[in-house]
Amino acid sequence: MTDITTPASDAGSTQEGTFPVKTAIVLALATLADWLFYGYGIGISAAIFAVVLACGSLLANIAILNRKKVPLAFALLLGALVPAVEEFNIASLTFMVLGLGVGLLLTTNRDQHHLGERAAALCDLYLVGPFRFFRDAIGAFNLPALKTGFTLWFIPIVLSGIFVFLLVSANPLLEKWISLLNPGNTTSYISLGRVLFWTLALSLVWPIIHVRWRSKREISAGLTEAAALAQGVPSSQNNFFGVATILRSLILFNLLFAVQTILDVVYLWGNATLPADISYASYAHRGAYPLIVTALLAAAFVLAAMRPRGPAEQSRLIRTLVYLWVAQNILLVLSSILRLDLYVQVYLLTWWRVAAFIWMILVALGLMLIVARIVLNRSNDWLIRANLITLTATLYVCSLINFAAIIADYNVSHSREATGKGVAIDMNYLFSLGPQALRAIDRALTLRGIDPTLVSRRGCLVEQQVKNTASWRSWGFRSWRLQRAMDAQKSLTTG
Repeated sequence: MTDITTPASDAGSTQEGTFPVKTAIVLALATLADWLFYGYGIGISAAIFAVVLACGSLLANIAILNRKKVPLAFALLLGALVPAVEEFNIASLTFMVLGLGVGLLLTTNRDQHHLGERAAALCDLYLVGPFRFFRDAIGAFNLPALKTGFTLWFIPIVLSGIFVFLLVSANPLLEKWISLLNPGNTTSYISLGRVLFWTLALSLVWPIIHVRWRSKREISAGLTEAAALAQGVPSSQNNFFGVATILRSLILFNLLFAVQTILDVVYLWGNATLPADISYASYAHRGAYPLIVTALLAAAFVLAAMRPRGPAEQSRLIRTLVYLWVAQNILLVLSSILRLDLYVQVYLLTWWRVAAFIWMILVALGLMLIVARIVLNRSNDWLIRANLITLTATLYVCSLINFAAIIADYNVSHSREATGKGVAIDMNYLFSLGPQALRAIDRALTLRGIDPTLVSRRGCLVEQQVKNTASWRSWGFRSWRLQRAMDAQKSLTTG
């Protein structure tokens, strides 16, 4: 079969002429993705969708195909789909994505021949390609003003959507209010999650159907532009993350976070009465971890926006908005600590909850250091060193703390057996803490009554402790202190 080559000028007209057909194919594939994936676990459906996606790409780009490479491309794709048929996981997803990308390169890209060029093309396809859907959707209307508006509002709206998702997942009150915005049975299938799913599906499918490989010159220009942005040099060609975009983002973010801040002040710190269908425990517990993710994303945005000697850092208004937003994020972290503390008061301590407390404190300190970098006009190297010093000091202090004994003592002291309320002592968890929990285990056995099985398990821990201190080579000050306390208790008992 002969190889059909399309001239560059004809390729552009072909792309424009097939735009409606490609749009229809993309919408059909997004509908299929909704039917296969939304609300269901992923398995063989991923392989089915990959095959249909490859066929759709073949149909949409038939005029520019290198037809000699089509059998090889499909053979590679089928081989890459075997792991996904066996079991869908991160590894099989990686093979599937590579199979689709390499097959698309073989059949539609005639310019890149070297391994480095093809790797760069694949990165461009999967990292930059999804964002082209939004640009092409706006470009279809051929409205310059709309294109400019899209450039300025893309990052604020997308990041605001992510923050809304995190804040709603952390706050049952917000979740309830948003659910009230979707009344009626006829529209009950429409939800924020489904809208985001369709947006993601359309953006991921579009670059594979509407194939546009960038030339070496375009890639070089993009790298030059990225280097200029990294150095804080203003660009007349790229306002995607300029001062106007940052300003709009900070205004939206401060307004969104103000809602969460006000609710926390009223219900969490002020102990106001919650609606009858929302328990105080659920309000306190659900927000602890999503709000930490929110604070980390906020810190990343501030670092990207307030790069040293950048145009945004010179704006007083932007600096004020950054300070306000960081202050709200610090308050969110403190609220997360309070939430976790309230949850621990009911459900007691674990290793992970202690680690969460420490992590939240580190996040709050990191946000304060970001403000210090901006105020003192320091470099990002200074910020990295300050965070490393903080982290090292925290780990050093933690290495000196006997967390196993603290957790065990807290759980026994705040258990139902000791206080008459709360949850019962989890003896299995106490034994999992090791010999350092022996003193708390003895108290628990006194509160619960003698149980031969538990006494036997305690004896195993005692034997483990004796082995730990049997040789001077395994001597440790913490184990020595425990052994000394156990010996003193034993002498009191026998005496």
